[in-house]
Amino acid sequence: MFEGPVQDLIDELGRLPGIGPKSAQRLAFHILATEEADITRLQEALAKVKAGVVFCEVCGNVSEKPRCRICGDSRRDATLVCVVEEPKDVMAVERTREFRGRYHVLGGALDPMGGVGPDQLRVRELLRRIGGSPASPGEDDAAGEPEPEIAEVILAMDPNTEGEATATYLVRLLRDFPGLSVTKLASGLPMGGDLEFADELTLGRALAGRRPTAM
Repeated sequence: MFEGPVQDLIDELGRLPGIGPKSAQRLAFHILATEEADITRLQEALAKVKAGVVFCEVCGNVSEKPRCRICGDSRRDATLVCVVEEPKDVMAVERTREFRGRYHVLGGALDPMGGVGPDQLRVRELLRRIGGSPASPGEDDAAGEPEPEIAEVILAMDPNTEGEATATYLVRLLRDFPGLSVTKLASGLPMGGDLEFADELTLGRALAGRRPTAM
């Protein structure tokens, strides 16, 4: 245990996901040795994240505006929607350069033991986008044109137990939409991993080789 502010900083850093006690201690002492100007930039960046970042009203991705740049891009295929768990997964798919559709960010995965059920995820918003309710086909896009009907939903959950459970749950909900194609990423992603850590080639091939789900 260190004294006062140093230990307080270690404790706070240790609350961050993926940061254990030793990593928190290393980060704290790195910050302690950092120039004042660098600390100021870090403080400003943290303040801007909380004050200037919102979630896209359409897909749930992080954005500086009510509608993110992907949803606002008329060159993207609005009939093709890739469903992911977190905003970081959007960037993972974008790095493959294999996908030119749009996204839907659930905000997590089903985890009953952790208290995460369908109501804690953006499932209803996805169904509205597909089914023609407020945020779906017929709604004007950023350019004033009506949104085309969604033809395919790609389920791109993390290849782990929670991700598989989420994908299975969504398949059951989406099978009642006539004419909707529901696909999943092809094999090649290791079980128990996270989408964001997959290399671009593996993820790109999994996306290009996606297969229909059992409806």
